[in-house]
Amino acid sequence: MQLTSERLVLTTLQPEDWSLFLQVHSDETSMQFISGIPQLADIRQRFQTRLAPWQITSFHMLCLVIRLKNGGECVGLIGTNAEWVPFRQAEVGYSLLSQHFGQGYGSEALATLSEYLFRECEFHKLKAQVVEGNQASRRVLEKNGFELEGTLRHNYLLRGEWVNDWVFGRINPFE
Repeated sequence: MQLTSERLVLTTLQPEDWSLFLQVHSDETSMQFISGIPQLADIRQRFQTRLAPWQITSFHMLCLVIRLKNGGECVGLIGTNAEWVPFRQAEVGYSLLSQHFGQGYGSEALATLSEYLFRECEFHKLKAQVVEGNQASRRVLEKNGFELEGTLRHNYLLRGEWVNDWVFGRINPFE
C-alpha cells in the first residue's frame, strides 16, 4: 500500500523499517504522551505484529511509515486499528520523530490516511484518544475535522501516574 500527499508518502511497514520503528519508540520526546520507553523485546514484538498484511476486518493494526516525498527521509509512523464489524469504526494514532515536530507532517499524514479510510475503506467514523495536555496532537486532530467528544478520567497509566484521555471523533464526510 502506498498513499501520497503533497509532501509525503505513506507506505506499509516493512522489515527494513526496523531502525525507524526502534528510533520512534526510543525517542523520549516522541513517547512523552504515549508511554515510557519500552524494553527492546517489547518493541520487537510490536514491530513483528505490525508487519502482518492488513485489511479492514483485521484484528491487528495497520502501520504506515511516513516519508518525505523529496529524498525519502522517514519522519514517523501512523496507523489504525479497525472495528469493522459491526461498527465500521477505526481508531487512528501517529508518532513522529521529535526532530520533525511542528512542520505539519502529522496533520498532512492524518489527512491522507483519513481520506483513505473514509473513501476507500468506507469507515463511518474515525476515533482517537489523546492524553489530556497533548496540545500538539489535539491541534493535529482538530485541523483534520476531529471533534472533542469527551474526557475519560484516570483512563491511562502513564509512567506510574493516572492521566485523563481526550476522546476525539470524526464522522465520514463522504457518506
